[in-house]
Amino acid sequence: MCQFRNAGVPIRMTTTQQQQAELRQARIGDRGLRHDATPKVTGEFAYSSDLSAAGMLWGVTVRSPHAHARIVALDTTEAARMPGVHAVLTHADVPGQKTYGLEFADQPVLAADRVRYYGEPVALVAAEEPEQARRAAAAVRVEYELLEPVVDMERATEQPPLHPDRPTMAHGYREDDRPNVVRHMVIRHGNPDTEGELAVEGVYDVGIQDQAFLGPESGLAVPDGEGGVDIHVATQWLHVDRDQVAPCLGLPPEMVRIHLAGVGGAFGGREDLSMQIHGALLALATDRPVKIVYNREESFFGHVHRHPARIWCEHRATRAGELVCVRMRILLDGGAYASSSTAVASNAASFALGPYRVANALIESTAVYTNNPPCGAMRGFGAVQTCFAAEAQLDKLAAALGIDPVELRLLNALGPGDTLPTGQVIEGSLPTADVIRRAAALPVPEPEPLPRDAIRLPGGAGNTTRGEGVRRGVGFAVGFKNICYSEGFDDYTAARVLLRADGSAEIHCASAEVGQGVTDVILQVARTELGTDEVALAPPGTANVGSAGSASASRMTWMAAGAVRDACRAALEEQKRNGGGEVDVERVYRHPRTMPLDPETGQITGERAHVSFAVAAMRVVAEVDVELGLSRVVWIGTAQDVGKAVNPLAVEGQIEGGTAQGLGLALMEEIRTRDGLITNASFTDYLIPTALDMPPVVAELVEHPEPDAPYGVKGVGEPPTVVSTAAVVSALRAATGRELTRVPVRPDDIAL
Repeated sequence: MCQFRNAGVPIRMTTTQQQQAELRQARIGDRGLRHDATPKVTGEFAYSSDLSAAGMLWGVTVRSPHAHARIVALDTTEAARMPGVHAVLTHADVPGQKTYGLEFADQPVLAADRVRYYGEPVALVAAEEPEQARRAAAAVRVEYELLEPVVDMERATEQPPLHPDRPTMAHGYREDDRPNVVRHMVIRHGNPDTEGELAVEGVYDVGIQDQAFLGPESGLAVPDGEGGVDIHVATQWLHVDRDQVAPCLGLPPEMVRIHLAGVGGAFGGREDLSMQIHGALLALATDRPVKIVYNREESFFGHVHRHPARIWCEHRATRAGELVCVRMRILLDGGAYASSSTAVASNAASFALGPYRVANALIESTAVYTNNPPCGAMRGFGAVQTCFAAEAQLDKLAAALGIDPVELRLLNALGPGDTLPTGQVIEGSLPTADVIRRAAALPVPEPEPLPRDAIRLPGGAGNTTRGEGVRRGVGFAVGFKNICYSEGFDDYTAARVLLRADGSAEIHCASAEVGQGVTDVILQVARTELGTDEVALAPPGTANVGSAGSASASRMTWMAAGAVRDACRAALEEQKRNGGGEVDVERVYRHPRTMPLDPETGQITGERAHVSFAVAAMRVVAEVDVELGLSRVVWIGTAQDVGKAVNPLAVEGQIEGGTAQGLGLALMEEIRTRDGLITNASFTDYLIPTALDMPPVVAELVEHPEPDAPYGVKGVGEPPTVVSTAAVVSALRAATGRELTRVPVRPDDIAL
């Protein structure tokens, strides 16, 4: 017997009934099994690192050993003469645009005169064998003049500019004359000088978290013999990859074709380019296929991470617990290049207050350049950092007022008709109070008696406790985030349907399957709309269909479902008009329009800046050995606003995965740096949660359909990550009585 929870109603299904339901391929609302689950578990799934081609060469990147330095001389002569070497390329060999970037084209394809972070690409090598390529890369001679690195984000605005030739601000953002400011954003709402009857203050720090995906960056670039190139790569955004790569190669977009290869996790880290341009440059220079595979250490250097943050907070309230004013100042370290820092700064500010009514607020958010590891998109970006701070403030306020923390949150819970600090009135679905009540009602397990199995004590497999100093704590937190892109971004997804005369269909959509299950969503939608199981999904690529946008911002289910739905319906209509036969239809789906925020006040300039929101609440039980500083999360119960669950099984998987990443940030995951150098660039030293660290997760799916979304869906991938860090640390506070203002929490933070 399997038992699942959906919208608070237990659903029981016998194994026989389950098997019968699976005889029909899954459609909207069915608990369908993931199509890629078995090959991934058995090791048969083909990842991008498994690619090969006849005549293939191996590419290797020469990287800077310094965080900040001037390139004085660069000599490739010896490397080019070595056996098996077919090409050694530098910045001078980039035929087109020399820089690229998601929002600002500020990142060099290959460093020309200066390196700005440890591991920045300086040269490329292609050779017959990997070892030949590595030896040649080691033979490239680079002379550096060391420069003082900017590593303190609080002092970055006082240091010489790292990008002196680039305007500090652009894209209509608020002007800021200080050096090294990527974006400075201010939200003024109501009267920020409003006094409450009681105030609590705090300063909170969030460390650098890595996406820690399974598969390091890899891909295969294949020249087409006509001056163009096909790039097979694990990515999150095929068309934007193409639109960044093509100008650097000096080619029109149609001559650069991006194909999705097997992705071993993404979590935002594959939004930025890694080997795409480099592989293509080598392939075109040698007229041979070129494969590049990063090792784990290189992966740490070669992709962006979660922004570290420092957040100053003041929350003011009445004695009855009503929030009347919040003041927050947020500082984010973006590293050497802009990447997604502008959007992260905006998200941090827009969702800084959490899902609560606050009539008055002043929020400042600043992202800065430094010579620290580059930072960009990671699951829940911006909202994770501020949720940790805001929820800690709510716990502190509840204690000061003598109010139950859950009741304090219910008293201030945001819902439809309420106004956000940006001035936007919430429309559609946001069942904050319902989600809080359902999470709070989940029964907490009773403490296990001592003595018990060592694996079930704080410290787990490596523990040294017998349980004498163990204390138990129960924590609670609530988080929310936007669904889909926002602030005027023209968010759209294209889908194409080839509907044959026999009723079978082939679906084209360039949505990136990064482990979130969008492939299954597309197939479920197509089966539902076309009324047939005979549906196949073509491999995603840029050549045969328009852009699907990025697999990020909890948008892919919403946007892909809308595009495939519209294309299927249009194909059926056209086939009916034609009296049957084969039809080929492409449609573009757009969500309701959003508008930018005012650069000076952070207020909406139109009807909305964000299209939709999702909220999650989480209750966590943790045990702490306060003598040794060891901890163990015992149980997690969560309720999440999911709109309509297209596939409840996949939704539960997303909640569990997102929760694991938030737990990791709370307890163990942190990139450590010294003068900009990552000192723990391996999974030996950078710790991630294992199966032994994960407790049971009970997930309650709260279904309040979103009116403007196809089938009422909402994205589900980010809210569990947003809330789980705050909830885990809340439980540690309850167990220790410590304030715990920094994540990850270290053993010496909780040892009494």
